[in-house]
Amino acid sequence: MHVILLFLVSATLACSQSGSRKTSSHVRIYQSSTKATIQMDRIQKSDDEWRALLSDEVFRIARKKGTERAFTGAYWNHHASGTYVCRCCQTELFPSTTKYDSGSGWPSFYAPVAQSNVENHVDRSLPYETRTEITCARCGAHLGHVFEDGPKPTGLRYCVNSAALAFVPKK
Repeated sequence: MHVILLFLVSATLACSQSGSRKTSSHVRIYQSSTKATIQMDRIQKSDDEWRALLSDEVFRIARKKGTERAFTGAYWNHHASGTYVCRCCQTELFPSTTKYDSGSGWPSFYAPVAQSNVENHVDRSLPYETRTEITCARCGAHLGHVFEDGPKPTGLRYCVNSAALAFVPKK
């Protein structure tokens, strides 16, 4: 009986702790300029506030989980050196050194700048497939999805909408 009670208490604590990270008003974000992870406030805005800041297309994709058509985005065939950042809050997301041509028509990366900068969520929006959605850890912008069919060393393919990204060239 004590073992079952201990298991239930442990499971409840684990679930409450893992859920608290998503609802916290703070998040740890890696910044390459300082080569450190720092605690920052999560950015929370209403739809009206985001609409005032973003184009209709960026709002549809980044805030309402839309998708741009393949081979149409600004970065699917972009090869400059630098860092891809969140279009909504400028959080660093993907270094150009991890970008590769997946043939999908969307910018694809095998790793983010730091795992702390990108959050994964179960996406059951398609009736025939469960996917893993990726969002900006700081502002929650929808970036795209991550798949387990990427190249070495991670085996991951972060398939990202160009509209959710901005690019900062290497200095």
